[in-house]
Amino acid sequence: MQDIIALEQRIAAALDRIGRKLDQPAPAQRVQPATEPAAQVPGDAAATAALRAQLEDERALTVRLQKQLRVSKEREAKGDTQGKIDKLTQELDVQGLEMQRMRRVNTALLQQVEALREAQMNGVTEPQLVNKALVVELDALRALRLTEMAEMDEILAALEPHLTEAGNA
Repeated sequence: MQDIIALEQRIAAALDRIGRKLDQPAPAQRVQPATEPAAQVPGDAAATAALRAQLEDERALTVRLQKQLRVSKEREAKGDTQGKIDKLTQELDVQGLEMQRMRRVNTALLQQVEALREAQMNGVTEPQLVNKALVVELDALRALRLTEMAEMDEILAALEPHLTEAGNA
């Protein structure tokens, strides 16, 4: 990228020099009187034609380099976009996994509550059912905590560029 910028600067400088050279009258024209222009025309015309050809070559090269620079910038912008897409996809995957875990734990919790309800209706209180229900409830609380931590990580990731920008200011 820097090579392209350096080349572009060199080309622009060369074009400026050529343009200045075309704008200046030839040294032979300034020294000789205006009464003998026929003797100067063939040499000046050839020099002017050569300079114009160089100018056109430099312009073509400038256009080609500008196009390469534009393409390079577009690729760079696409790379940044792809990185953001990858990051968001990863965050979405983490959230999806946490949601699956919460659903699984909530289903187990509902089953344990139903088992306790049936045991109570039958007049039987089984300590292992109560313990199992408490374990499932703790799992549900852990899953909820992990989900909240994932959300906090997502919020921090979104705020981090702004915080570093504010710290640099």
